[in-house]
Amino acid sequence: MSSALIRTTIQGCILAGVSNLTAQLISSYKSGLPYTIDWTPILQFMFFNLLNTPPNFLWQQFLESAFPSTYTTPTPSAIAAAATNDDKELDREEKKHEILETKLSVPNTLIKFMLDQTIGAAVNTLLFSAAIAGFKGATYQQAVWTARQDFWGLMSAGWKLWPAISALNFAVVRSVEMRQLLGSLAGFGWNIYLSLSTA
Repeated sequence: MSSALIRTTIQGCILAGVSNLTAQLISSYKSGLPYTIDWTPILQFMFFNLLNTPPNFLWQQFLESAFPSTYTTPTPSAIAAAATNDDKELDREEKKHEILETKLSVPNTLIKFMLDQTIGAAVNTLLFSAAIAGFKGATYQQAVWTARQDFWGLMSAGWKLWPAISALNFAVVRSVEMRQLLGSLAGFGWNIYLSLSTA
C-alpha cells in the first residue's frame, strides 16, 4: 500500500468523523436539545471511509492512467525556430526547458468527468446507502432495498456539488493525491448533509 493511499485514507477517516460530529452539533442546535456526542455514527462514518477511500483512490489512479490530464507539445517559439532552422534559438530554449509545454487534454478531461459522475458516483451512492443500512442492522435484502430506494435522491443531491468538484479536480489539480484532498474537503460538507439525512 502506497504512502499516498495511506495518507489519503487517514485524512478521509478524520474528516468523516469530524463532519459527523459537526452534523450532530447542528442537529442538536436546531432541536434545542443539549449536545451529547453519539460515537456510533461517528465511528460508522469513519469505518465506511476506511473501506471506501482506497478503492476510490485506485479508481482515480485508473482514470488518470487511462486518460492522462495533460500532453506535451512543442512551444510556438520552438516550432518557429525549427521552421527557420534556427539551431542557436533551439539550443537556448532547450537549456531553459522552453521547447515543450504542457497542455490540458480536453477530451480526456471530459471522459474522466463523465465516467466519474456516472459509474463512480453510482457505485459510491449504492455502497454508502447499503453500508448505512447495514450499520443500522438491516439484512442483506433490506440493505439492497434501501440502496435502491435512496439512490436517485442521493444522486440528484450529489449532482448539485460533485460535478463542480470533479471538473475542478480534473481540469486544474494535477496529482491524484491532491485531487483526493480537495474531494475530502468538499466531502466534509457532503458528509454533514449525509449525516443529517441518515440520522
